[in-house]
Amino acid sequence: MWIYIALGVIVAVIVCVIIYTAKRNNEIMRDGVETDAVISRVKEVENTDSDGFTTFSYVYYATYRTTDGQTVEAKLGSGRSLDNRIIGKAWDSDLEQGKQIRIKYLPQKPNYAIRILP
Repeated sequence: MWIYIALGVIVAVIVCVIIYTAKRNNEIMRDGVETDAVISRVKEVENTDSDGFTTFSYVYYATYRTTDGQTVEAKLGSGRSLDNRIIGKAWDSDLEQGKQIRIKYLPQKPNYAIRILP
């Protein structure tokens, strides 16, 4: 019985994180400030499932200067909107360290940004 409760709590937490991230992305798209940034880091994350199958995902970080002159390294969001549509085309297919990109960020929360695609 306790295992079902634990699984329910885990699922609830995951759903809350997904909703929070999508709302934050929508807020950035609606109210964010657009600027130039440079990909400063690419972190590779290895994931192995219970069958031993390994996949890799990537976390991208961009460095940019805010309107008040502060230099920030921000984690790039996935670019997904609240209804889970990807904003623009495949937002990360061409990202590599040193690449210049356009982003949007919230001045009051500059540590998270969304890539803006042409």
